[in-house]
Amino acid sequence: MTIVVIGAGPAGLAAARSALRAGADVTLLDSSDQLGGQFWRHLPDAAHAAKQRVLHHGWSTFEALASEVTQHPSCTLVQNAQVWLIEQRDDGAPRVHAHVGPVDSVGRTALTLEPEALILATGAHDRTLPFPGWTLPGVYTAGAAQALAKSERIALGSRAIVAGAGPFLLPVAQSLALTGARVLGVYEATTTAALMRGWGAKPWQLGAAVGKMPELAGYVAGHVRHGIPYFTGRAVIEAHGTDRVEAATVARVDASWSPIAGTETTIETDAVCVSHGFTPRLELAIAAGCSITAERFVEVDVRQQTSIRGVYAAGELTGIAGADAALAEGSIAGHFAARGPRSAEISRAARARDRFVSFGDRLDAVHAPRPGWTSWLRDDTTVCRCEEVTSGELASIQSQTASCGLRSLKLSTRAGLGICQGRICGRSVEELLGGTFADGVATDRRPIVSPVRIGDLANASVELPTEETSHQKKH
Repeated sequence: MTIVVIGAGPAGLAAARSALRAGADVTLLDSSDQLGGQFWRHLPDAAHAAKQRVLHHGWSTFEALASEVTQHPSCTLVQNAQVWLIEQRDDGAPRVHAHVGPVDSVGRTALTLEPEALILATGAHDRTLPFPGWTLPGVYTAGAAQALAKSERIALGSRAIVAGAGPFLLPVAQSLALTGARVLGVYEATTTAALMRGWGAKPWQLGAAVGKMPELAGYVAGHVRHGIPYFTGRAVIEAHGTDRVEAATVARVDASWSPIAGTETTIETDAVCVSHGFTPRLELAIAAGCSITAERFVEVDVRQQTSIRGVYAAGELTGIAGADAALAEGSIAGHFAARGPRSAEISRAARARDRFVSFGDRLDAVHAPRPGWTSWLRDDTTVCRCEEVTSGELASIQSQTASCGLRSLKLSTRAGLGICQGRICGRSVEELLGGTFADGVATDRRPIVSPVRIGDLANASVELPTEETSHQKKH
């Protein structure tokens, strides 16, 4: 049994280990030169860090996974591998195309794999809602701030603000403090009342939260030790500066995240780290033909199999529920992709998955962005950074063209057509333009997943799907 796993974060590593234990030959592909994904992004070996675990939750779990996977004789590890296309073969099985080598380098090695089963564990990236001044140097996604703190021991500023929504803000602030930055405050947009309603309702359903209490206690202790204040019902609504950020305006917000007039406070800062949740990386799943739920995640069954036979998904592709859920889902996906028999270990993983997925659903219900965020914007606020499209331009062109299709709106506004292909602005653009579109197009549909040099593309003997053929294959 040959299996390809794409992604070497918690879900991908757990999937590879589980498949190897079930007797499969596994090829593990990852775009980084280090294992661990975004969750276990760590210092390079040359740094000789004696206490990596201080910066990483569950570091011993990572060490055990990485050791078993990399030392297994049936595992082939391919790092610096950019998967740019998945095709469906005549028999319906997937064909994976990748380039191996440093990103955007010349002469990367082309790699084509035709496994019997495919496990997608491509994770998610930060979602940051736009606000005036968010394009200034010194305004970062919270994920980028944490990644630099973990992997380079770099503090992005001496006086930092962490803002947005969700518990991810807590470890980000702690990572910054451990790197030497003074964190002026953590600003959670969800109000205290909403937090109490969301987390206090039906407490018997929060079994997964009990296991996370020590982790939460560690973050609270770290915040107390470093003197980091925590505020609820507040949001950064504007960043100020010329060549870089020099200050930020924080305001109280109501339950819908609309700023409350008269509550604005301007704080001097040289780093603003913002995260309003995560967006799953769906491109490869869509290219493989997998069905996507109404909530924009990959649809899977109890075995983590997608709507396409032989294609499995695990981790944040199926829902944002944290590393524990990703580990459980990866174990299940790897086991069943390798056609392993039902076992007590997998039954335990299934129960853990169900608990943590329920926790993730509660997380989304409490901390998901509320529609009032659009009132932060002014007409001159940039929404699409790549093409420098403003909120006012989006509204004006939509009104002038009376268009109800996302494809035509993207072409007429240029929003989402820059180098990031809508990864940063896509969801925000969709919400600003109305949220649903007559043509059924979504910004997650990118047949070519990562940038490819024309020379490499010319040498690739593949039939590239268009958006239309990719959509047809899905159904």
